[in-house]
Amino acid sequence: MSITSEEQLQDEKLKEILKALRDVVDPEVGMNIVDLGLIYEMGWENQLPKIVMTWTTPFCPVGPVILAQVEKKVKELGYPDVIIELTFDPPWNPSMMSEEAKMKLGVRDDITAPKL
Repeated sequence: MSITSEEQLQDEKLKEILKALRDVVDPEVGMNIVDLGLIYEMGWENQLPKIVMTWTTPFCPVGPVILAQVEKKVKELGYPDVIIELTFDPPWNPSMMSEEAKMKLGVRDDITAPKL
């Protein structure tokens, strides 16, 4: 399951980070990575924010740019570093997007995404 809303988090500092990550846009889709459902988990490791995330495809040509933007946004909040774990398990699919993103992109829940 992806994190698409601050209400899914209990920790106020993690909510603040997630809010900042809404400024990170996947340029190929034109939508922020939170609403796209690319954030899978958030927590803390060795007092640093840890973000488990994915890309829309393992071969995303702008993936490294997205990771750099995530790191920059977290550091702008005053954290000395961030741990970013990139995973493709489970593979991203459109059903992971926020309801708002689905509406903007015309994605319907009654259509099953193809298995990758």
